[in-house]
Amino acid sequence: MSTITQDLPAAHDGHHHGAPKGLMRWVLTTNHKDIGTLYLWFSFIMFLTGGAMAMVIRAELFQPGLQLVEPNFFNQMTTVHGLVMVFGAVMPAFTGLANWLIPMMIGAPDMALPRMNNWSFWILPFAFTILLSSLFMEGGGPNFGWTFYAPLSTAYSPDSTALFVFSIHIMGISSIMGAINVIVTIVNMRAPGMTWMKLPLFVWTWLITAFLLIAVMPVLAGVVTMVLTDKFFGTSFFDAAGGGDPVMFQHIFWFFGHPEVYIMILPSFGIISAIVPAFSRKRLFGYSSMVYATASIAILSFLVWAHHMFTTGMPVFAELFFMYCTMLIAVPTGVKVFNWVATMWRGSISFETPMLFAIAFIILFTIGGFSGLMLAITPVDFQYHDTYFVVAHFHYVLVTGAIFSIMAAAYYWLPKWTGNMYDEKLGKIHFWCSVISVNVLFFPMHFLGLAGMPRRIPDYAIQFADVNQIVSIGGFAFGLSQLIFLAVVLKCIKSGEKAPAKPWDGAEGLEWTIPSPAPYHSFSTPPEIK
Repeated sequence: MSTITQDLPAAHDGHHHGAPKGLMRWVLTTNHKDIGTLYLWFSFIMFLTGGAMAMVIRAELFQPGLQLVEPNFFNQMTTVHGLVMVFGAVMPAFTGLANWLIPMMIGAPDMALPRMNNWSFWILPFAFTILLSSLFMEGGGPNFGWTFYAPLSTAYSPDSTALFVFSIHIMGISSIMGAINVIVTIVNMRAPGMTWMKLPLFVWTWLITAFLLIAVMPVLAGVVTMVLTDKFFGTSFFDAAGGGDPVMFQHIFWFFGHPEVYIMILPSFGIISAIVPAFSRKRLFGYSSMVYATASIAILSFLVWAHHMFTTGMPVFAELFFMYCTMLIAVPTGVKVFNWVATMWRGSISFETPMLFAIAFIILFTIGGFSGLMLAITPVDFQYHDTYFVVAHFHYVLVTGAIFSIMAAAYYWLPKWTGNMYDEKLGKIHFWCSVISVNVLFFPMHFLGLAGMPRRIPDYAIQFADVNQIVSIGGFAFGLSQLIFLAVVLKCIKSGEKAPAKPWDGAEGLEWTIPSPAPYHSFSTPPEIK
């Protein structure tokens, strides 16, 4: 990285303007730390909400036959669980981390567009209120899967589809505003001397993610609008009887949906690239190759969308093209994993909670990557498609990938946010409960899928009963483990030994040069980077 010289008191002459008091502080705030906090709490509430829906799904699947819920309600749970976890838990958590950390990492006083920042957060609770309220409408909420394939979402969907479309539009607007803010902040507000190749990797990964968001969110907006007009206004974009094409829906949706997967994992790479060097007490191995690998993944993510559609009857040439492109994307991802392992190699490693989550991320995300490579092989995908193998694959990527990295980040930066050290013992209990239960939950799903158990179905053949019981027990254990996380965070906010400015030996970066807790205004005069 680089050496940082700055006159500390001058850098913090802003903190006699403390935070305003009372409820309106949070409603009207334009401070990047407050908005980051709002995003993080919102995403945690959504995480628990989506988790409760997952518990309904796993309780129903505990035994064969229909136990607890109607098939239609089961479908609503699988749909809204996916939407809430993707748009309500993972993405806002990364946006919260971006808000908190990017200005501190680049030596900026705040985000570039603070009022827009406030607005981009406050429209989110309304979007999710609209989405969740659709579950209470006559005919129920969205029941067509989080990918809302036509004609399930057009000809056969409940009337609440209009609310679903409206809420997706609002989430998209929020994402685009957040992304514009990130780009403008990073491009214009870096401290003097902070050249592009001195940026922390978390900042790089978020910059690339922000461009992805701006590129694909309008595609999602377009496809949900076409669903809306097909259902309510008599168009037939996706209705073959009116000259439309239902498979076209999948092409448009996945052109958004596959880059979206990388939107949910690239910031993770930045987090892990901060934590692994800190606890290995070494520089990150291959910094520039990590930057280029991230950019390569982003570019390739636009060339692989149809690997979700191998069974739709595409021409063989197209199947070959998407198969090879998908395999190719494993190369830059492999570069990252290699670099993290090389960073740890012969390092002076200590195993605090953030590092435990980071190591679990590397191992378990790699399992998700390998099953993704299996799914990329067209003839084999015909066997795996729409089975629990796919469910296992993307949960290894998004739960042990994205969510574990968010937890690693929370433990790593909590002392900087709260000014207190978290309870290390409780943190480790949370880690071990989570890592054991998550594997009991998702690993057996690979075998259910290989044996042919279809996804999104509330009932199943008797031979899958024993494995599903094990999976459901893992699911309940994983859900309950997250309450330990809540306890750790609340305890850390209230009490705990006071954290120094730099609580971790090997931590590098501008955010560790300011006191803990970070003052309300961090850099009123920009630091000099030499």
